[in-house]
Amino acid sequence: MTFSYHAPLRDMRFVIEEWLDAESFWRTVPAWTDLDTQTAQQVLEEAARFVTEQLAPLNSTGDLQGCRFEQGAVTTPDGFQEAYRAYVEGGWPALAASSTYGGQDLPQLLEVALHEMLAAANHAWLMSPGLTHGASACLQAHGSAALKHDFLEKIVTGEWLTTMCLTEPQAGTDLGLLRTKAVPAVEGAYRITGSKIFITGGEHDLTENIVHMVLARLPDAPSGTRGLSLFLVPKWLPGAPEPKRNSVHCDGIEKKMGLKASPTCTMQFDEAHGWLIGEPNRGLAAMFVMMNAARLQVAMQGVGHAECAWQRAIEYASERVQMRAVVPPPVRQYDPRQPVPIALHPAMRRLLMDVRCVVEGERAIGYWIGQWIDIAARHPESNARQQAERFASLLTPVAKAFFTANGFDSASSALQVFGGYGYIHEYGIEQTVRDSRVSMLYEGTNEIQAIDLLTRKVIDDNGKTLDALFALFRTEAASVKDQVPELRHVAEALERLCGEVSAVTGTIVEKVNEDPELPYRVAGDYLAMFGWLLLAFAWARSLRLATRAVSRDAFHESKCVTGRYFFDYKLVEFEHRKRLAEIGIQRTLPYLNQG
Repeated sequence: MTFSYHAPLRDMRFVIEEWLDAESFWRTVPAWTDLDTQTAQQVLEEAARFVTEQLAPLNSTGDLQGCRFEQGAVTTPDGFQEAYRAYVEGGWPALAASSTYGGQDLPQLLEVALHEMLAAANHAWLMSPGLTHGASACLQAHGSAALKHDFLEKIVTGEWLTTMCLTEPQAGTDLGLLRTKAVPAVEGAYRITGSKIFITGGEHDLTENIVHMVLARLPDAPSGTRGLSLFLVPKWLPGAPEPKRNSVHCDGIEKKMGLKASPTCTMQFDEAHGWLIGEPNRGLAAMFVMMNAARLQVAMQGVGHAECAWQRAIEYASERVQMRAVVPPPVRQYDPRQPVPIALHPAMRRLLMDVRCVVEGERAIGYWIGQWIDIAARHPESNARQQAERFASLLTPVAKAFFTANGFDSASSALQVFGGYGYIHEYGIEQTVRDSRVSMLYEGTNEIQAIDLLTRKVIDDNGKTLDALFALFRTEAASVKDQVPELRHVAEALERLCGEVSAVTGTIVEKVNEDPELPYRVAGDYLAMFGWLLLAFAWARSLRLATRAVSRDAFHESKCVTGRYFFDYKLVEFEHRKRLAEIGIQRTLPYLNQG
């Protein structure tokens, strides 16, 4: 079966032009006064052409071929180098970066949409260039003038790629256990010594130089995470007359469940030459700039996986003819005595609608977060910038964990549509299942995201940002009631969910002092509950806009059908996770033993 990914440009336009009304904000930004929806549409169309023609055809072949490791060098699959050159020549690495360093200064919103397409078309290929934006943001915020001069433009434009070197064999989530050492050398440089594992793109043949961002300890550093510093360590040291090879090497690449075309490397630093980024012992703060940027990109990987899975499943289900079925209106043209496409069978319709309502709702929320990031960076009023930054900070861990979990679940559901064929590589969906699973693990596991949300973003904030967000949701509910009276039940559902999340939050805050384990016990269910609330908000607004669309067409009609399905069927997931959170509030967890 031949499958070709098609970027969902019509739905992207709906979110950007109608759901967000992005152009209204762009007009308030001096650098974007000439940017309109037509220009944005052209950017997305060109991006769609690139991923469809250059990346999607390499997805399956790259998975089968994988990366090769020989004598310290990594060779990527056939076609990956050429695709990366086309990516750089098209200016895609620099889409939303500052023009000061070779970027195009376009909104982060458009970069979020780009990353959804890249992940859907070829997640493994995306892995190596995926850290470019975060690395450039980190250097721009914390790098010295010399480092910016020597490295930033080459990173922004994609001439050089970057890595993020955190994990060590004994230190995964607990970065306080890191042992890599940094010793002062000559002229402000340092010698870095240690081992790092699970380093995406630590070695490859896509660019001549690779710039490693490495967490390490100075000799007098305090213990724990407070003693970590961040260093820039390039594979090749720039300088005249010729670059010199640095003493950083790849010892091997991992054999993995998925993303086989992406090299996951074990890296060895043997007194490698590097430079400090930011202040001594403040490396984690600098690294978080890179990690936070990466987490929204990972969230959009979840959306991309779900979209790709949906497209594969609906295409197969529309072609595969099996068994007779009682076919409801408006498709009664099928003879009930003859087999029909399985897309018409109730069980398959249910699976397909589940995936569709999730992916379209998440797209709206993911792009919304991208717009909050733009507002935080560009809004003319400082209060608006600060509030937008708080919203983006609150929503990012929810998106990372919720979207990636749903991306994997959606891929698994889509595989079910194929039956036994889904388990065979030829049909492609089994690769999506394998590739999607890792997004729940890296850039902070989904459990860590849930703990971050509840403890740092909600409890430590005294619920202030949460309350402000719910005020926006209630305003949307009021708009639904006022503009589309027949959707009153949708507005009331959104208001009810806000009240229920607020009540659960209040109970957790009230009991946390007497039960310190409580937020860690319920964090996962709390985040999922919050995620379903976000999708309820997304669909309430989508239904309002689609119902009132001036040029009501088949797209808007379909949007209304999907939104009604979400509230009729899928929103019950909220009640399930709410009940689990309530049980976690009431009862402690048992300890496991091996007896």
